[in-house]
Amino acid sequence: MNQKKKLPLTSSHWGTYRARVSNGRVQELLSFEYDQDPSPIASGIIDIQDGPSRIKAPAVRKSWLENGPGSKTDLRGVDPFVEVSWSEAEKLVAGELNRVRNEYGNSAIYAGSYGWSSAGRFHHAQSQLHRFLNCIGGYTKSKFTYSFAAAETMIPHILGSYREFLDTCTSWESILENTELFVCFGGIPLKNGQISQGGVGSHYQRENLIAATKSSISFVNISPVKADLLENVGGEWLSPRPNTDTALLLGIAYTLHEHGLTDSAFLKKYTEGYEKFLAYVLGEIDGIPKTANWASNICELDAEKIKDLAKKMAANRTMISVSWSLTRQDHGEQPFWMAITVAAMLGQIGLPGGGIGFGYSATNFIGGQFTIPPAVALPQGKNPVRSFIPVARISDLLLCPNEKFDFDGKAYTYPDTKIVYWAGGNPFHHHQDLGRLMQAWQKPDTIICNEWCWNSLAKRSDIVLPCSTPLEREDVALTPRDPYVVKMSKLTEPYGESKSDFEIFKGIACAMGVETEFTAEKNSDDWIKWLYMETRKNAVTLGLEMPSYEEFDDKGWFKFSDPKEKIVMLEDFRKDPIKNRLKTPSGRIEIYSEVVANFGYQDCPGHAVWREPCEWLGNNQTKFPLHLISNQPDNKLHSQLDHGSYSRASKIDGREPIRINSLDATKRNLKPNDLVLVFNDRGSCLAAVVVDDGIRSGVALMSTGAWYDPLDPSIVNSTCKNGNPNVLTPDKGTSSLAQGPIAHTCLVEIKLVNEPMPKVTAYDPPKIVRKDG
Repeated sequence: MNQKKKLPLTSSHWGTYRARVSNGRVQELLSFEYDQDPSPIASGIIDIQDGPSRIKAPAVRKSWLENGPGSKTDLRGVDPFVEVSWSEAEKLVAGELNRVRNEYGNSAIYAGSYGWSSAGRFHHAQSQLHRFLNCIGGYTKSKFTYSFAAAETMIPHILGSYREFLDTCTSWESILENTELFVCFGGIPLKNGQISQGGVGSHYQRENLIAATKSSISFVNISPVKADLLENVGGEWLSPRPNTDTALLLGIAYTLHEHGLTDSAFLKKYTEGYEKFLAYVLGEIDGIPKTANWASNICELDAEKIKDLAKKMAANRTMISVSWSLTRQDHGEQPFWMAITVAAMLGQIGLPGGGIGFGYSATNFIGGQFTIPPAVALPQGKNPVRSFIPVARISDLLLCPNEKFDFDGKAYTYPDTKIVYWAGGNPFHHHQDLGRLMQAWQKPDTIICNEWCWNSLAKRSDIVLPCSTPLEREDVALTPRDPYVVKMSKLTEPYGESKSDFEIFKGIACAMGVETEFTAEKNSDDWIKWLYMETRKNAVTLGLEMPSYEEFDDKGWFKFSDPKEKIVMLEDFRKDPIKNRLKTPSGRIEIYSEVVANFGYQDCPGHAVWREPCEWLGNNQTKFPLHLISNQPDNKLHSQLDHGSYSRASKIDGREPIRINSLDATKRNLKPNDLVLVFNDRGSCLAAVVVDDGIRSGVALMSTGAWYDPLDPSIVNSTCKNGNPNVLTPDKGTSSLAQGPIAHTCLVEIKLVNEPMPKVTAYDPPKIVRKDG
């Protein structure tokens, strides 16, 4: 152990590790001594830290280099690349940015650049990109995240903030001591809890869940996937039809009212507009009482089970957890609003172990009993460009320039985009309906990316700038979502000619005459120390202890002391709703929002409602009878390290698995490991069958993260050989309010593939040619 502690540290979104390094390579990543449940995802980078998938030098798409911006954009993903020097690449990027901002204005540069990037406070790709672009006049940005855009827009209208309460969900310590019934919509998926944005010092979701099994807590897993709750927990599994959580919660609400189980005193003191919502529940508005029987017909759960669950929730100290995935469906604003409403009816919000929580084990930090570090981020400067898009409207932006869109009560206009600049993310993973995105991808004049490997984004860019990985640079893991602060060591030299994002943008900034503005006359080491010291100033103000930078640098890590009082979400508000009023117009929980009602959106009125998902319309359910759930993978973060050995070990004959119930397999004469085509009107992909009765009948489960790999990259809707489910998912906003993604509202069919299929080429680099050939 003492020898292990002498090994250098690195950190990632999936954990902190000690590294064994020899012969210029990281040979092994060993778990941090204070992490009792380390994630094996880290092993996936060992075999791909160098080799053919790495980008060795700056590269430019051949047609773009020969003919200029806007040339043969339909050949993105087909064209070979030409390697150029850094000097030439910097001049090309600088020249194109100058051309576009001078001719069209900075709003024509889209750099929302959504993605998780890598851990490390300084070398955060999006922060570096945005700081650089703000030095030259700004860019069109994106707003919110694919993870829970509907909640980010909706919850501030109900509670006054979303992030504030996401970061202060009631701790597991409080749950273990006080909760009697834990009702988890979307389960408590430990595979997701391997991750936390910005770095993880110690994983604790499994430990706490196992501790809960030894207590008197009863669990109810409400999900089409049984494995969304650890089998050892032994909880009850209710598997409603996907996308019907709101209807189920309305049936629970009706039952609570019908049996006099609502906490009227709480509703009167702490909430606003309950009577208007109640009129809807009772059917006084639309003539349809939202009874348990009504909900049963929609959810396909027994009405008596719905009534029984409602009564149990009222009889016990109940924690309601709503998975982030619930927001990623058509009308994804409604499940969270409805869950908050039911929690308010129970009157347990603000009590230890009771109320509402936003996605336990959605990431590692949810439910943590830790002091939030007052982490300082890299200053990005001011963006003078006012244009933006809701994050999941990237295809609309590119396909519909100058058209209007609704968002959170206002109308906006999409700018005309000439440049897309991406760093630290991959839209061919995150976005829905990749066939439509491929059409949109042909519209900009130029697409630039900073990437470390030849993934689906890099292959479909015009200018590719190779960046280093966290193993190849120093940084500090410092995040408000984890109490550990870790000095990330430079373990190896950068591969080939790759540079850090800071050095990449420094070179382009020099070519554009803004190097001093971008660097502030600091190098990487200066900035890392500055971020630490500024955070330390904040800590002193808050009465928190942090070691000196020299002490930290010498030891390599430290941990903020845990708070003495157990964290209970909205506890202060419950104790004194006047002194601690919420940031809503009423200062209370808005079960009915006058603000939202006045927006006049039919698809998102002033209180939680049931709206039928778009995919249920017409004859879709007959043509495509399986509901596809594309959840987060257990062997990688999003699409990161899909080409690594750990991720590829989970594939079946090189294909992504798709899980279906035995009844659905028998109906289609399918057996385990069969190669199948998964398809609908939007697209298709290949997958290998896994028969699993832990999946609800009528549901297919296929995790995201496989690199997009079309059979014929010159055809927009070509079948994905590698099994990326986003060729199938719809590209539509949750509602006019949030415009979030709806990946989980997706119907498909599956059929056996009898003929041989070409091998997967997702991980092969593109052809590199000489400048003259």
